[in-house]
Parts: sequence; structure tokens; C-alpha cells
Amino acid sequence: MIEKKGESSGNVVGYKAIGTITASDYQQLGSEVKALVEKEGSIRLLIDLCEFKWEKMEAWLPDLKFGSEFRHEIQKIAIVGDLTWEKWITHLSKPFFAHDAKFFHHADMDKAWAWLRE
Repeated sequence: MIEKKGESSGNVVGYKAIGTITASDYQQLGSEVKALVEKEGSIRLLIDLCEFKWEKMEAWLPDLKFGSEFRHEIQKIAIVGDLTWEKWITHLSKPFFAHDAKFFHHADMDKAWAWLRE
């Protein structure tokens, strides 16, 4: 499941990935992000992976399509988590998902929001 975070405002939007992500989760996310891009132009995105378990194989292609569709509209992406592999994903996401990407530990969530709003 993917939930929109309450701290979202304007062109800065955050989502929390919970449990195992499916293709339908990406359909919902894509619809919401598309509407925001149409309204705001470029966006800044926070992805909270603290409760993320994994992504079903059916979601891999929609994940890549999401990055391909919105790569030029996402100015910054902040990945929030606590695991080493989440740091690696941040480095991989820059060329595929955003102009700029940065990893933040869960304890630094406020810093992640502040960085996106700079």
C-alpha cells in the first residue's frame, strides 16, 4: 500500500510505502502524481520506506514506467529509511526518477522535508 503523507503541500508531496507494493499501488500513485504535475509543473517527492517490505514482481514494470513517465518532472526525490540497501536505491533513482536524489535516515524526516522545500 502507498499512502500520501499529511505534510504534503504545493509541489512537495510525500508517500509512505507500507508492506508489499503491487502494480495497483503504482496505478494510484501515477494518477495522483500526474494530477499534481499538471497542476504544479515540476514536483519534489519524498518516499518513506520505513514500513516497506518489498515489491511484487508484477509491480516492477509499473515502477520503471513511473520513473520513465515522471523523470523530467521530479526535481528532487528524498528517500527516507534506515537500511543500507535503501541508500543504494537512492543512488540508482537519480538517473531514472529525478534530477536530484538524497537519502535520509528515518530520524531525519524533518530534514528531508526541509531539503525538498529549499
